[in-house]
Amino acid sequence: MKKIIVACGSGVATSQTVASKIEKLLKERKVPGKVEAVDIKSLKHYIKDADAYVSIVKSKEEFNIPVINGVAFLTGMGQEQELEKIISILEG
Repeated sequence: MKKIIVACGSGVATSQTVASKIEKLLKERKVPGKVEAVDIKSLKHYIKDADAYVSIVKSKEEFNIPVINGVAFLTGMGQEQELEKIISILEG
């Protein structure tokens, strides 16, 4: 099963909220995938096994996997486009 990593500063409130929302939206659309919330400090460890990264805070680092705008899941603005990117990755 493909995996999506969601990271914020502490890995508790914001990333957990976004991860839960993404899981709910994927379940509604019957798209299988694992969504995991982590703190930004341990991102390097978790990103090795991830198929995509949902970013809530800007990172100076470049990653070899697609990076999704996580703020869209907090505000709702652009959420559908970002969700479509995730679905495409999971189904691809």
